[in-house]
Amino acid sequence: MVKKIDIEKENREILNKYRALLRSCKDKTDTKDKKDIRKAFNLAMNAHKGVRRKSGEPYIYHPLAVAHISAKEIGLGATSIVCALLHDVVEDTNYTIEDIDRMFGSKVARIIDGLTKIEDMFDKNLSLQAENFRKMLLTLSDDVRVILIKLADRLHNMRTLDAMTKPKQLKIASETLYLYAPLAHRLGLYAIKTELEDLGLKFTKSEVYKAISLSLNETKKDRGKYINKFTQPIKESLKQEKIKCSIKGRPKSIFSIRNKMKKQNVKFDEVFDKFAVRIVVDSKLEDEKAICWRVYSIVTDHYTPNPDRLRDWISTPKANGYESLHTTVMGQDGKWVEVQIRSKRMDDIAEKGYAAHWKYKNADSNNKDSSLDGWINKIRDLLENPESNAVDFIDDFKLNLFAGEIYVFTPAGDLKTLPKSATALDFAFEIHTEIGRTCLGVKVNGKLVPLSHILKSGDQVEVITSKKQTPKKDWLTFVVTARAKSKIKTSLKEDKKKIGKEGKEKLERKLKQLKIKLDKKVETELIRYFNIGDSLELFFRIGTGIITNPELKGFAKNRGIGWYTSIKNKIRRKPKVANIKEADKTIVFGEEQELFDYKLSQCCNPIPGDDIFGFTTIEDGIKIHRNNCPNAIQMRSNYDYRLISAKWVGKDKIDFTTYLIIEGIDRIGMMNNVTRIISSQMNVNIKAININSNDGLFEGEITLKVHNVNFLNSLIQKLEKIKGLQSVKRSYKLD
Repeated sequence: MVKKIDIEKENREILNKYRALLRSCKDKTDTKDKKDIRKAFNLAMNAHKGVRRKSGEPYIYHPLAVAHISAKEIGLGATSIVCALLHDVVEDTNYTIEDIDRMFGSKVARIIDGLTKIEDMFDKNLSLQAENFRKMLLTLSDDVRVILIKLADRLHNMRTLDAMTKPKQLKIASETLYLYAPLAHRLGLYAIKTELEDLGLKFTKSEVYKAISLSLNETKKDRGKYINKFTQPIKESLKQEKIKCSIKGRPKSIFSIRNKMKKQNVKFDEVFDKFAVRIVVDSKLEDEKAICWRVYSIVTDHYTPNPDRLRDWISTPKANGYESLHTTVMGQDGKWVEVQIRSKRMDDIAEKGYAAHWKYKNADSNNKDSSLDGWINKIRDLLENPESNAVDFIDDFKLNLFAGEIYVFTPAGDLKTLPKSATALDFAFEIHTEIGRTCLGVKVNGKLVPLSHILKSGDQVEVITSKKQTPKKDWLTFVVTARAKSKIKTSLKEDKKKIGKEGKEKLERKLKQLKIKLDKKVETELIRYFNIGDSLELFFRIGTGIITNPELKGFAKNRGIGWYTSIKNKIRRKPKVANIKEADKTIVFGEEQELFDYKLSQCCNPIPGDDIFGFTTIEDGIKIHRNNCPNAIQMRSNYDYRLISAKWVGKDKIDFTTYLIIEGIDRIGMMNNVTRIISSQMNVNIKAININSNDGLFEGEITLKVHNVNFLNSLIQKLEKIKGLQSVKRSYKLD
């Protein structure tokens, strides 16, 4: 059943909203301004007639709300209100910029044109590289009111986002957290920035938002009681000192609480300053600094301050004009409370940014727009001269806006948030586990990069996948997200189980030849004999050829000599155990973990487990030193170019680089057969393939990572069985 629309009720609501708009700007408008606002309202009503928003409301509600936010919450004047009312007219209706110019003049037309351009830019899902964003700001800096009205527009869209589809909600909310909230912050619009962040979190991490919101509501009553108890002695002292002020408590934003929970890895209950008390003093301009410090003195007379948490933005205001005195004190019941102390003027600036800042600076001016024009000129100068030290405006707008987080795009323009230092492979796993597992290569901004490539904010990333690709052990050395690490480990374990299953069958066959039946008892003996952690590791080592036939024969031989002799031999061999374990350790060099000949230096005598580095000498090759070697500082400062990173690894855990030369008859599917045996059957990591074909014959070189020589020989035997492959030889060249 279609819901009946009450047109009369809607018209009354529109009129009420219009009157509320006029009330919000009465101190900034004269008779002419009101006429212009009425004219703009009538045009918007006519242009959007019959059009409804996704929520079902008349479309005119939106421009009226944007105009109200611009006037009341940002503090803009008549010109901006007119532009806010008309901001969607050119974009969505038959009216043109020329029509606006003719009816309202060039200034309004210019702002509307800027708003239309910025809308086009977002509709095309362009990747907002830092330089593109700067160009966009330069284009709009002809009148910064464009950005302010756009912020008001975005705030109202976020307030009414419930009516949108889930994908649209995610896109708009992500874009808001990525660009608009930081933009509001840089312009000093703290109230708008906080609301945008909270609403952004509501639609991107709804469960987190609901949980924190619920917890805040549950503690609201107790919080109110606590704030009254906390502020009572302060109020009495301020009254005695005859300082006029207002004191109010407010909870920290949901977004900032969530950030603290993430950053400090704590639960809601463990976030120590979930609310702040704001003291706003009523004083003359020349007295406000002294009075704020007097208030600080009174607060700290009653409560002990945390010296590390004092922030003096009165003596040195923030770049965007923010002035306030912040301290965190220990209140009753061992609770930390943040106290903000500021004047009415400072509070106005904190809520409305530079608009209020310039209003106060030019309070005596008769020209209503002069303060805003001064502000616009200042920002335009900053944009045109990014080297200016007045405010690091452009630096603030680099896309890595939040320390510890970066924002990157998919080829479709969807935004993903990753931790700083995240790699291309982390991004693949962020998209989907299967995309990460089968990630073969990655293009960043159109260029092919290694999987370990560290991403920057603004990068556009495309993942190339292959069904034949599987996760590699060395992936764990460069991914940084917990998601990627856990998925790789799970996948490697699954692969290990698969190889282990084959290894168990192989072990049963080999033991059968040695007249031994594999059961739980024998399995336990094998684990002890080879000093392995568990059954899976045992079967995996058999499956991959790490444990060889001669070693299994050695086990069988020792097993046959009886328990007394076996124990006696073990006791006699005990002093050698350390040497055997030590011999099982070797040193690998560089990021590729390569093997080179080396000698242990006698100046510090490194042993397995020490943190070490390699030093290339002229006569003795690479010598290994401990990181805390007495000569280390001298070597690092004088011969840094000779140093090479090194670490101890167990021989059973290392993959050796080797080269195979293959020759044979060139036929369709030949290389497919070769790579299938290497990658699928033997689970070997292929590093490079180089094939040349000539007159029906081919020869090539394959670079592999293998566990040991026995494993390599087993691989060569399997390859030799391929039809048409005439020769498989190991190459020792390293070029």
